[in-house]
Amino acid sequence: MARRTRSASLENRTQRLKLTARKKPYTALIAPGIFLAYRRNAGPGTWSVKCSGWLKRFALADDHEDANSESVMTYWQALEQAKKLARAGESNSEQPISVSEAVDAYETDLETRGGRKYNATQLRLHLTDALKTKTVALLTERELREWRAGLVKGGLKPSSADRIGRALKAALALAARNDKRITNTGAWQNGLRKLPDSEVARNVILPDHTVKALVHGSYDEDTDFGLLIEVLAETGARESQIFRLTPSDLQDDLTAPRLMVPTSKKGKNRKIEHRPLSISLRLAKALRQQAKGRAEHAPLFDKTWNLAATFRPVVERLELGPEVTPYALRHSSIVRQLLMGVPIRVVAAHHDTSVTMIEKNYSRYIGDLSDALTRKTLLNFENGPRLADVAPLERLAS
Repeated sequence: MARRTRSASLENRTQRLKLTARKKPYTALIAPGIFLAYRRNAGPGTWSVKCSGWLKRFALADDHEDANSESVMTYWQALEQAKKLARAGESNSEQPISVSEAVDAYETDLETRGGRKYNATQLRLHLTDALKTKTVALLTERELREWRAGLVKGGLKPSSADRIGRALKAALALAARNDKRITNTGAWQNGLRKLPDSEVARNVILPDHTVKALVHGSYDEDTDFGLLIEVLAETGARESQIFRLTPSDLQDDLTAPRLMVPTSKKGKNRKIEHRPLSISLRLAKALRQQAKGRAEHAPLFDKTWNLAATFRPVVERLELGPEVTPYALRHSSIVRQLLMGVPIRVVAAHHDTSVTMIEKNYSRYIGDLSDALTRKTLLNFENGPRLADVAPLERLAS
């Protein structure tokens, strides 16, 4: 059996607390080229691994509280963790990435691909300081599960906590693809599984008069903003699709104008197509004015990263609840078409989604529509002919 590396000054808390507090860490050689580093602080000290020219902190020392083998470690636990972290990177001299750095890389990736940078900026607001500094390769299922549970306990709806958790999963998955030392993908795949009640319907359906009031109220805020909200309300498209519109996407027919809306980027390696959506003559005229002075393939609308925040004052003036967001305009558009008898397949194609998703999320309204349609086929037997008045049909020749 291999002998464990001992360090008289570091292996127990009594000896560690006798050390002088300083910025430069105390180190112990625990394997060829690998050092366990301990920084003595006024409060609890910290464990780091030093290897190949980099130094990475990974846990607190059990100076003042009992170790839990994750965020607080004994000398022996830290020794094993330091070896594991250093040896995972023996062929890579770069310092292991932290969660905060992973989110930064995710934000850059989103911006490069034209995605919603807001996914990363919103996620960063909900990360604890301890989680931000944690090395991705050392994340555990339990701490990620507890972090997300803390979001719900702090007042977020399960659906919101689940959405933020998905953003973190995407950031960590990107980090793992870029660094083969990260082998603990199960930590976030299992620790951030979808919450049981996160799919509780949050589809806010607005009556037509409320949608109109929201559009007019948005114009009161700003003309460009009002036009953007009107496009969302009339087309039912996602905001990410609308922000990719260009002047060339306006098919300005004088009697039947259409808008060539790009499909979303949902799904892996999805090819972006443009689908024609009917728009009103009023909206076509406003978009024609919006396109003036813009290059043919330049964005038709300037990017707004947090559209919901800009929309909130309009919602509050109309005394609507905080659940009313720009996405409610999409839900309302889908339901409006369903209740008007538009076939489900056409509704799905118009809104760049699938029949399965329409049936899953709007089954109640589909049921109402089915009831209304089939009710028209019911026969009225109150004043029907008497049996004596019915002439028998001649038997058809076989």
